[in-house]
Amino acid sequence: MKSLQDLLDTNPAGRHVLVRADLNVPLDGEKITDPGRIEATVPTLSALRDAGAKVVVMAHLGRPKGAPDPAFSLKPVAAKLGELLGTDVTLSPELTGDEAKKIVDGMSDGDVVLLENVRFDPRETSKDESERQALAQELVALVGEDAAFVSDGFGVVHRAQASVYDVAGVLPAYAGKLVHDEVEVLRRLTEDPERPYVVVLGGSKVSDKLAVIESLLPKVDKLLVGGGMCFTFLAAQGKSVGTSLLEKDQVDTCAQLLKSSGDKIVLPVDVVVAPEFKADAPATTVSVDEIPEDQMGLDIGPESVALFAKELAGAKTVFWNGPMGVFEMPAFAEGTRGVASAIADGSAYSVVGGGDSAAAVRALDVGEDNFSHISTGGGASLEYLEGKELPGLKALEA
Repeated sequence: MKSLQDLLDTNPAGRHVLVRADLNVPLDGEKITDPGRIEATVPTLSALRDAGAKVVVMAHLGRPKGAPDPAFSLKPVAAKLGELLGTDVTLSPELTGDEAKKIVDGMSDGDVVLLENVRFDPRETSKDESERQALAQELVALVGEDAAFVSDGFGVVHRAQASVYDVAGVLPAYAGKLVHDEVEVLRRLTEDPERPYVVVLGGSKVSDKLAVIESLLPKVDKLLVGGGMCFTFLAAQGKSVGTSLLEKDQVDTCAQLLKSSGDKIVLPVDVVVAPEFKADAPATTVSVDEIPEDQMGLDIGPESVALFAKELAGAKTVFWNGPMGVFEMPAFAEGTRGVASAIADGSAYSVVGGGDSAAAVRALDVGEDNFSHISTGGGASLEYLEGKELPGLKALEA
């Protein structure tokens, strides 16, 4: 795939460059609670600005139902992006149309325009290829056929969507710095990882990560399982998990995984439980053999953290995706903090697989610089590790 540097070598001064970024950040009202994804795309946008390109950015926020919704406006994102770039970022009130065209046509070299949420248009995520292509053509019409396309939203490259996949088939397409770096990191994890190679998986559901578990088990030395998904594995061992999150339809599958790869899978030995899913619920730590029938597990316990830390201590390569508990609630954050700290304190090549894991690193002040790489794309990272073909990357290789 062609890189951002390949585009910069063509001297794009005065040329429109359409960039697909991943600016899908968490909001509390209009307050951005974790700007990590915005920060991650700044190097690509800055390089294009410095080269004199007219930068038109496409992005989504949340899951609007294919129509404009003020709750999902990119207005706060535009303000934050402008702050980080040190320039005004104009937010187009529409994705395509006369007003958007007028704003884009009026750009000067080095200007940045952010188009309103691409998912306000139902064609962006349509399963109908002709509908997606029609939107792609409208987006290209905004910038002109002599423009270029830069894919810099790694968090969406696993989606065949108009602004990710179809636009890349119309304009000369390049991988932004973020996408290029993500692919290099994931290649290192899949092609020849230095051993021991330890993977830490958390999050709520086994079903969400079953494919990546099955793909990784033959390749890793140890798989440490925490988060809500661990309770389905514990149930597969015959343990009672109280009212903890349990996917009954996955118990047999987990039992088979334990039978075939039990020497690699490491499960918690203690958990933090509470009678209900509330921040102020009374929390106690119990052995996984003694989870009360009326309690739910919301974090791994200190003995589990110590067990996981021991496995991580000798690792040369670590991939972590998914928190160990409900880290947003202080009473159930220590498992995630402990595992994150164990990874950070080690000397392994360490990759944090985006999503909630990346948010946890920042929220718990573990220190981003203590990890080799923090991904911006949880789902995309997992699908890459599964060996799936990612449409947004395939489009860049055409």
